[in-house]
Amino acid sequence: MHTILITGFEPFGGESENPSWQVAQALEGWQPNEECIVKAVRLPCTFDDSLPTLHSALESLSPVMVIALGQAGGRAEISLEKVAINYQNAPIPDNAGKQPHGTPVVPSGPTPIFLPYPSTV
Repeated sequence: MHTILITGFEPFGGESENPSWQVAQALEGWQPNEECIVKAVRLPCTFDDSLPTLHSALESLSPVMVIALGQAGGRAEISLEKVAINYQNAPIPDNAGKQPHGTPVVPSGPTPIFLPYPSTV
Protein backbone atom coordinates (compact mmCIF):
# COMPACT_ATOMS: atom_id res chain seq x y z
CA MET A 1 0.00 0.00 0.00
CA HIS A 2 1.38 3.42 -0.99
CA THR A 3 1.06 6.35 1.37
CA ILE A 4 -0.13 9.82 0.44
CA LEU A 5 0.92 12.25 3.18
CA ILE A 6 -1.30 15.24 3.80
CA THR A 7 -0.25 17.86 6.33
CA GLY A 8 -2.13 20.58 8.13
CA PHE A 9 -1.18 22.96 10.91
CA GLU A 10 -2.21 23.38 14.51
CA PRO A 11 -4.12 26.59 15.36
CA PHE A 12 -2.13 29.81 15.64
CA GLY A 13 -2.63 33.52 16.07
CA GLY A 14 -5.25 33.08 18.78
CA GLU A 15 -7.51 30.88 16.66
CA SER A 16 -9.12 27.79 18.21
CA GLU A 17 -8.98 25.72 15.00
CA ASN A 18 -6.98 25.60 11.79
CA PRO A 19 -8.92 24.64 8.66
CA SER A 20 -5.81 23.07 7.13
CA TRP A 21 -5.71 20.49 9.91
CA GLN A 22 -9.47 19.95 9.80
CA VAL A 23 -9.22 19.01 6.11
CA ALA A 24 -6.13 16.83 6.58
CA GLN A 25 -7.67 15.04 9.57
CA ALA A 26 -10.91 14.40 7.64
CA LEU A 27 -8.89 12.67 4.90
CA GLU A 28 -6.95 10.41 7.31
CA GLY A 29 -7.39 6.79 6.26
CA TRP A 30 -9.11 7.57 2.95
CA GLN A 31 -8.22 5.17 0.16
CA PRO A 32 -8.64 6.93 -3.20
CA ASN A 33 -7.90 3.59 -4.88
CA GLU A 34 -6.84 0.08 -3.91
CA GLU A 35 -3.13 0.99 -3.96
CA CYS A 36 -3.04 4.16 -1.83
CA ILE A 37 -4.02 5.34 1.63
CA VAL A 38 -3.92 8.87 3.05
CA LYS A 39 -2.04 9.56 6.28
CA ALA A 40 -2.50 12.93 7.98
CA VAL A 41 0.16 14.68 10.07
CA ARG A 42 -0.41 17.84 12.10
CA LEU A 43 2.51 20.24 11.98
CA PRO A 44 3.27 22.63 14.82
CA CYS A 45 3.07 26.35 14.11
CA THR A 46 6.59 26.98 15.35
CA PHE A 47 9.50 27.86 13.15
CA ASP A 48 11.84 25.52 15.04
CA ASP A 49 9.60 22.44 15.02
CA SER A 50 7.55 22.33 11.81
CA LEU A 51 10.32 21.15 9.45
CA PRO A 52 11.69 18.50 11.84
CA THR A 53 8.13 17.17 12.29
CA LEU A 54 7.67 17.04 8.52
CA HIS A 55 11.05 15.34 8.01
CA SER A 56 10.15 12.74 10.63
CA ALA A 57 6.87 12.00 8.85
CA LEU A 58 8.64 11.72 5.50
CA GLU A 59 11.17 9.29 6.97
CA SER A 60 8.65 7.10 8.77
CA LEU A 61 5.93 7.03 6.09
CA SER A 62 7.98 7.18 2.85
CA PRO A 63 5.05 8.73 0.98
CA VAL A 64 4.67 8.62 -2.80
CA MET A 65 3.02 12.04 -2.67
CA VAL A 66 2.86 14.93 -0.21
CA ILE A 67 0.05 17.46 -0.09
CA ALA A 68 0.89 20.34 2.24
CA LEU A 69 -2.08 22.42 3.31
CA GLY A 70 -1.96 25.81 4.97
CA GLN A 71 -4.26 28.59 6.02
CA ALA A 72 -4.30 31.93 4.24
CA GLY A 73 -6.54 34.27 6.20
CA GLY A 74 -8.96 36.28 4.14
CA ARG A 75 -9.00 33.96 1.11
CA ALA A 76 -12.38 32.59 0.13
CA GLU A 77 -11.11 29.82 -2.14
CA ILE A 78 -8.39 27.22 -2.44
CA SER A 79 -5.23 28.52 -4.08
CA LEU A 80 -2.07 26.76 -5.16
CA GLU A 81 1.31 28.26 -4.43
CA LYS A 82 3.30 28.62 -7.62
CA VAL A 83 6.52 29.96 -6.10
CA ALA A 84 8.21 28.71 -2.94
CA ILE A 85 10.28 31.40 -1.28
CA ASN A 86 12.99 30.35 1.13
CA TYR A 87 12.39 33.32 3.40
CA GLN A 88 10.86 33.85 6.82
CA ASN A 89 9.22 37.17 7.55
CA ALA A 90 6.60 36.54 10.23
CA PRO A 91 3.93 39.23 10.66
CA ILE A 92 2.97 37.68 14.03
CA PRO A 93 4.87 35.47 16.49
CA ASP A 94 4.61 31.70 16.12
CA ASN A 95 3.14 29.53 18.88
CA ALA A 96 6.52 29.56 20.67
CA GLY A 97 6.72 33.37 20.54
CA LYS A 98 9.36 33.57 17.79
CA GLN A 99 8.97 36.12 15.02
CA PRO A 100 11.81 35.83 12.50
CA HIS A 101 12.40 38.58 9.97
CA GLY A 102 14.58 38.19 6.90
CA THR A 103 15.96 34.73 7.62
CA PRO A 104 16.02 31.74 5.26
CA VAL A 105 13.89 28.69 6.00
CA VAL A 106 16.75 26.44 4.83
CA PRO A 107 20.06 28.34 5.06
CA SER A 108 21.67 26.52 2.12
CA GLY A 109 18.48 26.36 0.05
CA PRO A 110 17.69 28.21 -3.16
CA THR A 111 15.16 30.97 -3.40
CA PRO A 112 12.80 31.21 -5.18
CA ILE A 113 11.68 27.80 -6.47
CA PHE A 114 9.14 27.90 -9.28
CA LEU A 115 6.79 24.94 -9.19
CA PRO A 116 6.32 22.87 -12.34
CA TYR A 117 2.59 23.07 -12.96
CA PRO A 118 0.73 25.29 -15.38
CA SER A 119 -0.55 28.66 -14.27
CA THR A 120 -4.09 27.64 -15.24
CA VAL A 121 -4.31 25.13 -12.38
